[in-house]
Amino acid sequence: MKNKPLAGIRIIDLTHMLSGPYCGMILADLGADTIKVEPLQGEGTRKLLANDPENSLSGMGAYFLTLNRNKESVCIDLKSAQGLQVFYDLVKEADVVLNNFGAGVPKRLGIDYEHLKAVNPRIITCSITGFGNAGPNYQRPAFDQVAQATGGGMSITGADPSHPVRAGIPIGDLGGGMFAVMGIQSALLERERSGIGQDVDISMLDCQISMLNYMATMYFLSGKDPYPIGNSHFVHVPYNTFKVADGFIVIAVITDNFWQNLKGVVQIPELDKPEFDTQPGRWAAQDFINSQLNQLLATQPAQFWLDKLMAARIPCAPVNKFSQALSDEQVLFRNMVVELKTADGKTTKGPGNPIKFSRTGEESFSAAPALGEHTHSVLTRLLGYSEAQIDALRAAKVIC
Repeated sequence: MKNKPLAGIRIIDLTHMLSGPYCGMILADLGADTIKVEPLQGEGTRKLLANDPENSLSGMGAYFLTLNRNKESVCIDLKSAQGLQVFYDLVKEADVVLNNFGAGVPKRLGIDYEHLKAVNPRIITCSITGFGNAGPNYQRPAFDQVAQATGGGMSITGADPSHPVRAGIPIGDLGGGMFAVMGIQSALLERERSGIGQDVDISMLDCQISMLNYMATMYFLSGKDPYPIGNSHFVHVPYNTFKVADGFIVIAVITDNFWQNLKGVVQIPELDKPEFDTQPGRWAAQDFINSQLNQLLATQPAQFWLDKLMAARIPCAPVNKFSQALSDEQVLFRNMVVELKTADGKTTKGPGNPIKFSRTGEESFSAAPALGEHTHSVLTRLLGYSEAQIDALRAAKVIC
């Protein structure tokens, strides 16, 4: 861990479900000493899929196994006065406190920035919520699909305007987690100049609006709501998913040179027309072009076409299933499939860390912790609590 970029940074992770734990996982993968503080019964995700024979290992479901690797687990009852004091002692030794409670919950518990900066002026707090910590609708509950829907992305996903579709990957939750990592790292950098901490307020809705990016600007310029167009593109043709004999491939022609190369590969006389040699002509005939390509491409398997397309330097790809993506030679070369081992020695695999470094590139992945597995070691090692203190706290059901 000493060779990782965030070595020496200590995170108190109060998160549950997906957006917050994902942020904590990234920080932990990057070397931050990440202490997951859980209620005595454990955070809710511990139980998710835990009894599913296909999606669990050693009593932990896929959610918890993946999102809580490289973390330590400490159980504290934050609703008790004694538990809150133990938590404050941890805050004195920490750099960041991360949560994704509902808006207003940290303040009610006494663990928001205003309370914690009195304990440690250098502390950075980060809250991930659906709608932020202020505004006319900030207290509304939100999960991934709520964020996707409110943020506009669902309205352009799919092929049928009458049937909006959420992204298959939970980008509402994951987007919040990724932006939280950026916010925390920025606050840590700023603290080097100012010497004091601050609060980082991450709204899942804000993140979705940010990711609308140039399409939002197009709306403001045109005044027109975009609509779902499936896997095609609103400028480039052909740019779509095409059926082949054994699945689907993607072809992305974004320049006229790519189009000339594609004509050489497919050799369809009907496409060899001067008006198709520039984007406006192809755009006007996109249905015809796609239809002609589909008829030919369906006659051969994916690899037959991919070999030819790649040889001609045409952007293309197979539409991989998980089994194919997670065994791709490039994915494996980049160490993007890693082994996750539980405390009892059982192993499974999960996605690796996508952030690669030239000098501080050490990668390691410890097991997601058992409930309260590190309570004793953290309180003795980090806070200097005596055995008598720990026994008394356990007897009072403040820790476990």
